[in-house]
This record gives sequence, structure tokens and C-alpha cells, in this order.
Amino acid sequence: MKKGIHPEMHTVIFKDISTEYAFLTESTHKPKETMKWEDGNEYPVFKVEISSDSHPFYTGKQRAVAAEGRVQRFMKRYGKKEINQ
Repeated sequence: MKKGIHPEMHTVIFKDISTEYAFLTESTHKPKETMKWEDGNEYPVFKVEISSDSHPFYTGKQRAVAAEGRVQRFMKRYGKKEINQ
């Protein structure tokens, strides 16, 4: 790689705030907040809302969804009303 054209890589922690799952990786962005890792060192930490530990695709757990679809709810709310004559 050419020198001086690539951003500097830093070791960081990504932490899922919904499940407290964390993993150590590298990133070009360096957040200001830090956290102590299992090896005893402190690293910058990214707090994320969804990770592979909490995402429904990876966990197999889907969130509860309304029984009727979006179109049915729209038609129920805004669709044509029958007028009794």
C-alpha cells in the first residue's frame, strides 16, 4: 500500500447496547469514549443498537408484527366508505 493515502487503523470495541455483547476489531474512526477489554487494556468503544447478537435475521427471533398488513390498515382507515341509501 502507498504511504500517506490510507486512514490510520485503530483497535476498537463494538458494543451492542441492547444485549451487552461486545467484540474487538479495527476501525478507521476513533471514538472518544473508552472501555476496559478482557485483556486488561482500554480501547475506544462504539455503542451500537443492533449487532449480530441482537438482529432478528441472525437470532431467528422475529418481533411481533400486526396481524393485518399495511395495505389492509390503510384501506380500513382511509378506504372508500359504503354509503347506505
